[in-house]
Amino acid sequence: MREVTDDSFQREVLEADQPVVVDFWAPWCGPCHAVEPILAELERENEGKVGFAKLNIDENIETASRFSVLSIPTAILFEAGRPRETVIGARPRSHYEKAWAQWLTSSTP
Repeated sequence: MREVTDDSFQREVLEADQPVVVDFWAPWCGPCHAVEPILAELERENEGKVGFAKLNIDENIETASRFSVLSIPTAILFEAGRPRETVIGARPRSHYEKAWAQWLTSSTP
């Protein structure tokens, strides 16, 4: 997953041509490391349809605050410049698939 920052967030996420899932995380967060492989797998399976990015909340406080990220991991799917669906906490893959079903190609109803 590519890294985004306070400086690149507008361009790479809010102005993106496709939906983008942003993983709000921090290096010291154990559960964040647990969900990373799940999100990476979803990224591979949905290449070209949904983008995936990571934002380190310790280094990008402005963006984390702007979207009221108070707990990590938090993954927010943005579409057309707006947050559309949020998953808070470390969850199994099926939880992400269900939350983002209308955007993911690998989802099952």
